[in-house]
Amino acid sequence: MKMVVAIVRPEKYGEVKDALKDRGVTGMTFTHVTGRGMQAGVKFTNRVGEFMIDEIEKVKIEIVVEDDSKVPCVIDTICQAAKTGRHGDGRIFVLPVESAVRISEWEPEPVKEAQNTEGN
Repeated sequence: MKMVVAIVRPEKYGEVKDALKDRGVTGMTFTHVTGRGMQAGVKFTNRVGEFMIDEIEKVKIEIVVEDDSKVPCVIDTICQAAKTGRHGDGRIFVLPVESAVRISEWEPEPVKEAQNTEGN
């Protein structure tokens, strides 16, 4: 089981979400984030002068993929939908997931008695 984390341009999020849905990926979490990478910000010039915004808005998409063999398809789908060919298109990370718990189906484990290890 893997978690695919993609950082994409906000204007590309809808296209990425729709493309993933078309491929059968329905569960995902998305968060509006700010950050910087190779793009290193955006420079603006107006009548008053020049200024730099060095924190760029992005959308972080997190998807848990149960079948590891489907990870390349998820990555390809994200790249095809998010790519503009310019710096700042984003980045994808793939992380191992040890386990996942569905909260609605969770039941507490029975409490185990502490064993006396002193030999009394």
